[in-house]
Amino acid sequence: MEQLVHAASIGTKDAEWRTLFRISSVAAILMVVLIPIQIVIFSISMPPETIEGWFELFRKSWLLGLIHLDIIYIIDNVLVAVIYLALYIILKKRNESLMAIAILLGFLGIAAYFASNTSFEMLSLSRAFEKAASDTDRSMLMAAAQVMIETWRGTAFNTYYVLNGITLLLISRVMYGSGTFSNRTAVIGLISGILMVVPSTAGMIGLIFSLLSLIPWIIFCIMIAIRLRRLSII
Repeated sequence: MEQLVHAASIGTKDAEWRTLFRISSVAAILMVVLIPIQIVIFSISMPPETIEGWFELFRKSWLLGLIHLDIIYIIDNVLVAVIYLALYIILKKRNESLMAIAILLGFLGIAAYFASNTSFEMLSLSRAFEKAASDTDRSMLMAAAQVMIETWRGTAFNTYYVLNGITLLLISRVMYGSGTFSNRTAVIGLISGILMVVPSTAGMIGLIFSLLSLIPWIIFCIMIAIRLRRLSII
């Protein structure tokens, strides 16, 4: 009953945001669809461990090379930004200060991720490597590619990972007891946020945490997608 009251309140006060809620609902579902696709691709074809391997991968399939360099993550983060905005609009009435901090950290993290992704730079370097006429040119291109790989999993990426984990923790904290979203949804988001605080680059522990975080994150996306869809038609 409490959720219905809150939903009705949102429907009357924020009618102009219904389009955003509807788009955010679709964005959350797209996230759910894209995650298994990424997992399947990485299970079938592991990323290369050497620069020569990366160049060879791009030579065989530029698309697979881009995917292994997380090009789909760019789409994911655009979707997440839309979801964050919708959650901010809905939950700011409960705690505007925490939600302002959450969305600020979330957007900073997403911006950091865009800075970390070097997929198209690697594609360009791989094409130049194919056309290189001398060993000196090849050596320079390989050195440049090494820098791109280090950047891809460097400071900006780790900043993105940690900030988005904190963002999810803050959003889940405000969400709990809000009445608009169920407490179960908030708890699942909290679990995912805790697991996301450890970057995937932190060795085996980071890899395990990143994979485990996907389970509650998928459930969280499904639950908020359903809720956002309902709010968009009230």
